[in-house]
Amino acid sequence: MESHPPMTTRADATGRHRKRGNRLGFWFFKATIRLFGLRGAYGLVHLVCLHYLFFDRQSVEATMAYIRRRFPGRGYMARILGVYRILVNQGKSLVDRYYLISGLGTFEYEVQGYDEIKRILKDSDKGLVLLTAHVGNWQVTMNSLGRLDNTVRLLMRPEDNAAVKETLDVYPHGDKVKTISTASFMGGMIECAKALDNGELVSIMGDRIYGADWTTARILGAEARFPHAAFTLAAATERPVVVVLSGKISTKKYSVDLSHIIRTRYTSRKDRQKDIEKWVQEYATILEEYSGEYPYQWYLFHDIWAGAERQAPPPGHGGDGS
Repeated sequence: MESHPPMTTRADATGRHRKRGNRLGFWFFKATIRLFGLRGAYGLVHLVCLHYLFFDRQSVEATMAYIRRRFPGRGYMARILGVYRILVNQGKSLVDRYYLISGLGTFEYEVQGYDEIKRILKDSDKGLVLLTAHVGNWQVTMNSLGRLDNTVRLLMRPEDNAAVKETLDVYPHGDKVKTISTASFMGGMIECAKALDNGELVSIMGDRIYGADWTTARILGAEARFPHAAFTLAAATERPVVVVLSGKISTKKYSVDLSHIIRTRYTSRKDRQKDIEKWVQEYATILEEYSGEYPYQWYLFHDIWAGAERQAPPPGHGGDGS
């Protein structure tokens, strides 16, 4: 479940991820946060993101695919400004992430749907599938789930940039948040199923495919590709999917939405593909509406619409690799 900000990694033309970000750069940001606080670090983010706006063509073009569909009537310069705002906001989310995990401070949360999640967990000894997206700050959002007694398992791609992993590890010393690697057998799905059976929460990112099985859904007026691993896992284990989204509403406050619950139960063996398509479309609709409230906080950095006209592969059990 890798974050793809202007300070981590990005895929080159061959599909490999080029390393980006180094220990010196992260040290400088850390020192700025400690000396000048969040607002001081945010000011530095504005300068750093200008560099990526001018020189990170791949990220800019991928973000343009979203901006053009989100704001179809805007001219080129207005779209460029929109890309810059997304780069800046995502840089701020990384600052927030370090601010939290380093113990420098905490954030306030407005959580919707928490009581229903507690009720579902209380009525069963099994866990839930948490379906997240690169909207807001999923790392900070995980902290808002701290009131739950259940262990959270994050299905994650291995981080190949040591500087990023050392500096921005999600919970380096926590015992309530653990990881499952997509490099494991069957993309980690066997481990995920065991975790659900043990009453744990399994968190899967749902808006980037990273080469995994995918299904098309309509979003922002066009067909796009979404991984469906969360739904195949939930249906196989007969557990609901809770869509988890967040948005930054002030310097030290986030809104967290847990109110969207997708019930996954196949109607019949022959209609499984249709069921998955229905669930993915429901997720896409939720994501479209929520990102409309926070249009500059969807850090997609992938053109999910490219290639969506191709026939999607049949449902499998591959992890989404986020």
